[in-house]
Order: sequence, then C-alpha cells, then structure tokens
Amino acid sequence: MADEPIDPDVDLTDARRRRELRRSHYGVLAVIAAGGMIGTGARYGAGLLWPAAPGSFPWATLGINVSGCLLIGILLVALTEAWTAPAWVRPFFATGVLGGYTTFSTYCVDIERLVSGGRAGTALGYLAATVLAALAAVTAGSWTTRRLLALKTARRTR
Repeated sequence: MADEPIDPDVDLTDARRRRELRRSHYGVLAVIAAGGMIGTGARYGAGLLWPAAPGSFPWATLGINVSGCLLIGILLVALTEAWTAPAWVRPFFATGVLGGYTTFSTYCVDIERLVSGGRAGTALGYLAATVLAALAAVTAGSWTTRRLLALKTARRTR
C-alpha cells in the first residue's frame, strides 16, 4: 500500500514545529507593534506641530508621507546592501516605525474631506502629488544611499 501524502497543516506529528513557528510570528508581531507605537506617536506629534485648518491643503500629511518614504528607501538599502542586521531590525523600523509614521489612511481621509468640502480639484491634485512624491522620495532615498555606499567602498579600495 502506497503512503498517502501528508498535509503539514493538519499532521499532528509536526505540532511542535508549528508551535515554534507560531511563537516566532508572535515575536515579529510584537516588534512591529512596538515600532508602530513609536511611528504613530511621531506622526501624531508632527500633526500637532503643523495642523491643517479644515478644508486647507494637508501639507503636514504630505510631508510625513514623503519623508517616511525617503527614510524607507534609505533604510532598506542600508539593511539589504550594507549591513547585516539582526532579524528584528527590518520589521521594527521599516514596518513598525516607518509604517506607523507614514499615514496613508489619513491621506485618504484628507481626500474625502477635501471632496466633501467642495475642493475636488485640490483633492485630485493632492492624490496625485502624494503618490508621485512618495515614489520619488523612496527612489531618491534608495538611489542616494546606493551611491554613497559605492563611494565609501571606492575610497576603501584605494
């Protein structure tokens, strides 16, 4: 009689391995949550420092999202191409801190408020400007970091 295939999701002999895997996921989630608390606190503070009047252009949210994307570009290149970091660093900083700091949910609420306030053209401009500026920022951050790392490497080899 041929052996039947074993489904690892229901095979009870692998229960210990699944428990260990689940525990490691909980650790990653805890690291992300801790970073998220820091990032959302920073975002909240920036919003308090630069509040937007109702119906006005949300410059603070745009600045937060663009600066967060710039930092994500810098961080991820540094972590993947220049530094061997502990496993918790990337989820803590990239997903937690910077994911909490960037505020694309507020971006969506800002668009809705502008449209509801009769400023559909401004909302459309804000929608496009945020996406384009965020993409440009992450690209600039990663490109600049790669160039700086290349310069550093070139100086060391002289």
